[in-house]
Amino acid sequence: MTDTLRPLDEPTLRVPGRWMAAFATAWLGIWMAQLAPVQLLLPLQIESMRATTDWVDSVVSFGIISGIAGMFALIAYPVAGALSDRTTGRFGRRRPWILGGTLLFAASLVVLGLQSTLMGVGVFWSLAIIGFCVLTAALTATISDQVPVGQRGVISGLIAAPQAIGTVLGLLIVEELALGIVVGYLVMALVVVATVIPFLVVARDVPLAAADSPTLTGRALLAGFWISPRQHPDFGWTLLGRILVNVGNALGTTLLLYFLLFGLEREDAAGDLILLSLVYVVFIVLSSLLLGRWSDRVGRRKPFVMAAALFQAVAAGLLAFVPDFTVAIVAAGLLGIGYGAFLSVDQALATQVLPNALTRGKDLGIMNIATTVPQALGPLLGAWLVAVVAGFTGLFLIAAIASVLGALAVLPVKGVR
Repeated sequence: MTDTLRPLDEPTLRVPGRWMAAFATAWLGIWMAQLAPVQLLLPLQIESMRATTDWVDSVVSFGIISGIAGMFALIAYPVAGALSDRTTGRFGRRRPWILGGTLLFAASLVVLGLQSTLMGVGVFWSLAIIGFCVLTAALTATISDQVPVGQRGVISGLIAAPQAIGTVLGLLIVEELALGIVVGYLVMALVVVATVIPFLVVARDVPLAAADSPTLTGRALLAGFWISPRQHPDFGWTLLGRILVNVGNALGTTLLLYFLLFGLEREDAAGDLILLSLVYVVFIVLSSLLLGRWSDRVGRRKPFVMAAALFQAVAAGLLAFVPDFTVAIVAAGLLGIGYGAFLSVDQALATQVLPNALTRGKDLGIMNIATTVPQALGPLLGAWLVAVVAGFTGLFLIAAIASVLGALAVLPVKGVR
């Protein structure tokens, strides 16, 4: 495939099964290493350092640390993408950054587990997120580099499905094996290294000629952070839609444990959360793989993205107005259908609205901000909404509104059906 494809060409040959398997495996390890800390290890570590038992205070501490890391992600994603766009050398543009990001991510997780202060946790979680951003910015760019448009829905589903599986698998490994915080971080670090390396072996990366690499200056780097929505409206609308839908998803999911504990007053909230997560995962996997493939076959993206966002809105609305555990199970399924379809098809849509082949990595890095930062800020914003504004009902209602607005934002996109 890559023997005849030049770095800046639009790919036309389908990627083979071994490429797809290695790509999916890499994302499985990445999501396990990122989401197990977010959902379990990091909150437990922070909780162990807090003198108070007030859950809002704990969530705010977690939210502040996540928010700081999210601010670093704002910079790391486009910078890493821009650097990989300009990288020359026999190992290609993306592979050096995939490897470097993996090692930084893994090393930071190992040291993070040894921290005993909130400042130390904040520093090394931020470094872990920087490594995560460097790794995923370069890995996502391989879709635009190597995957033809007609296969991108399927390939994007190989990001979404492992995210769902990795969410539960990481939790089960840490929880069922009783690994503890230090060993849990170490295992996640080993997982990400072991799952990403095979992709570096399987996926060749055609080197960029020095003549095709533009000079990188501070001014050019800063200018690259801004993509004019007037000159590139499709990119702007797609970015806005992604931000809104991910805000809706973050608000609807990051405080589910607290909703079960204090909203529904469930006795076994942790067990209920695992059940909801399993339902969510099953429907995400099915939705992302099936609807991503369907989107490729019919050659349409917008209807799938809009329907996905609306499914998410319905799920949040059910939680807002019918606070019942049985309804929550139904909502978990609807949310899985919606978010799974969104993750796969919206990623494919994003690769088709990029302004320039030369800046694919940087531009997709900006797109990735719209996924990572809302998830990072979700706990803090959610805690504030619950404690100060309108409780859990208001939280889920705002999540539903954000999702509906995200669906409407895709309507003006003209270059992709």
